[in-house]
Amino acid sequence: MAYEFHLPDVGEGLVEAVLVSWYVDLGETVGLDQPLVEVETDKAIIDMPSPFAGVLLHRGGDNGATIKVGSLLAVIGEPGERWGVAAAASRAEEQVAPVVGSLPEAGAAPSRGPQALPMVRKLAEELGVDLSGVPGTGALGRITEHDVRAAVSARPTVRAPMSRLRRRIAENLARSWREIPHVTTYGHADSDSLLAERSRLGKPPVEALLIARLVPVLVRFPAFNSAVEGDEIVERRFYDIGFAVDTPDGLMVAVVRDAGDLPVEEVAGEVRRLAEGARERTLGVDELRGQTFTVSNIGAVGGGLGTPIIPYGTSAILSVGRAGPRPVVRDDRIEIVRQFPLSLSYDHRIIDGAQGRRFMAAVIAALER
Repeated sequence: MAYEFHLPDVGEGLVEAVLVSWYVDLGETVGLDQPLVEVETDKAIIDMPSPFAGVLLHRGGDNGATIKVGSLLAVIGEPGERWGVAAAASRAEEQVAPVVGSLPEAGAAPSRGPQALPMVRKLAEELGVDLSGVPGTGALGRITEHDVRAAVSARPTVRAPMSRLRRRIAENLARSWREIPHVTTYGHADSDSLLAERSRLGKPPVEALLIARLVPVLVRFPAFNSAVEGDEIVERRFYDIGFAVDTPDGLMVAVVRDAGDLPVEEVAGEVRRLAEGARERTLGVDELRGQTFTVSNIGAVGGGLGTPIIPYGTSAILSVGRAGPRPVVRDDRIEIVRQFPLSLSYDHRIIDGAQGRRFMAAVIAALER
């Protein structure tokens, strides 16, 4: 008996996936839970195991094909068994006599090249313009002399499709910006304390120290570790802190689970592991979703103040820029102090401006302690 295997949803809101590489050819035997095909989702590359043992009778697409969640991915059956369309076609061949000769392909039409007068074609040849790429503005779409000259003067551009990751990033950011009323509060924190601790601990990632110092602040201000779900505010009493990772494929957010229960050394180890995995695209889907609060260290790329966009499903994000010298008035005197620029965006539906300022003040105190 043949078993059909449909593409499951292996991530939050997954719509489709790309078939990267099949490990099993048609007619080959596959074992239960043996890797069947490598697929790329919006966030990760995953080996999809076979849920059945048997012979691969059908593949839902070739390498590079995109298929929808719920679509037929594979059919696995017994040796010698035929399935579906192939079996039906075989029966039909036995019943229908062959047709002698050949028929034209349905819907085929004679090929028509670009429509242009001979003088326009000559001009295009002289100017080195490929008419197949020139849109015609004349009658019935005919290419005119003006169209050819416009093609010559047009600025060079490169048009390329978005990668799956970039499309997913764009969709998520647009959804957050569209549905969450953002407010951004700014501040600066002296960097000496945190950077001294970093040197003392052997220079762990700055993100690890930020996370370790921010969790106690989130405990005091639970609204910033919350989310809006329908008409309810969901206050999370656990602290899964996401941090932004700049990868060759785009920005990804990896998540340190239960960060409040870990010493800073373990947080540092997790940050290193997750950052490396994000850059190499080896992280699992669960390591790239479900954060309750997010930290973005834009100082790593020379950033300063900004307007970070809140990840959907959370209520706030803190962006930390590169520490640099700033003039600060203290005791009526101007001092030059190295400070981190801080940008805090939060969901104005559940967090008011005064609360945002109090949270920012607490963050500054935590970073300076």
